[in-house]
Amino acid sequence: MPDQFTDDLLVISELGKLGAEVTYEPWDSELDWPSFDAVCVRSPWDYSRRRDEFVEWADRVGPNLHNSAEILRWNSDKAYIGDLDAAGLAVVETTFLEPDESWTPGDVEVVVKPTISAGGRDTGRFCPEARQGAHALIDTIHQSGKTAMVQPFQPSVDELGETALVFIDGEFSHPLRKRAVLRPDEVAPVRSTDLMVAEAMYDPELVLSGTYEPDELALAERIVDHVTERFEYVPLYARVDMLRGADGAPVLLELEAVEPNLYFDQVPEGALRLAEAIARRA
Repeated sequence: MPDQFTDDLLVISELGKLGAEVTYEPWDSELDWPSFDAVCVRSPWDYSRRRDEFVEWADRVGPNLHNSAEILRWNSDKAYIGDLDAAGLAVVETTFLEPDESWTPGDVEVVVKPTISAGGRDTGRFCPEARQGAHALIDTIHQSGKTAMVQPFQPSVDELGETALVFIDGEFSHPLRKRAVLRPDEVAPVRSTDLMVAEAMYDPELVLSGTYEPDELALAERIVDHVTERFEYVPLYARVDMLRGADGAPVLLELEAVEPNLYFDQVPEGALRLAEAIARRA
């Protein structure tokens, strides 16, 4: 979200109250990153365009980096959805298409996006009659050298939206409700700024404080526990974005552990929780 810096400023304020010395720097600054007690990745909005550089930088920072370099590498490519599926966790059905692979459309509405992206760039929704648009977007993604992913559109999102559950230091912090972003039969319009974020992301009503159901929390906890076990590291923060599948059960849409907006403007106490978690790790 373009206003994510509000999140960061609130956390910096809370860290100051805890007595921490904080500097807020671009990840590619020429700093002695390993010398910091803690380096917290929060708003690297250009990572998807420079992913190789970003993950190499993360590797160099060392064990004081949060989230860890291993999680950043894994979560910055949406191929992780296949890993979670293989682990038996409920995810949106996803077909991955490498640049040399073609796609045979079915008779369902689909969402197309790159596996490495942020802010809704190069993301579209297409009904069967608009399959030419889907093919064109897949070609655009492939021409950029990226892998495309195709998912069946889940109609529940238009009525119910997404449930996003935020975890801090491995513990559930707060729920959010996100409205549908994609309109039928188009690539999401992008605002022409340095961020190049989908226009819908600028809607102040897009994400608000929300509610959740027990089955949604149960799935989110299983996913965070799986990541913790997989990497032997408790994520400093994670946002688990879910929606209801065709059978009414929750499924993972995305796990955000690189640069998620945690919407502390909606839940201010979350900023203190994150500041305290950072302080503990420092």
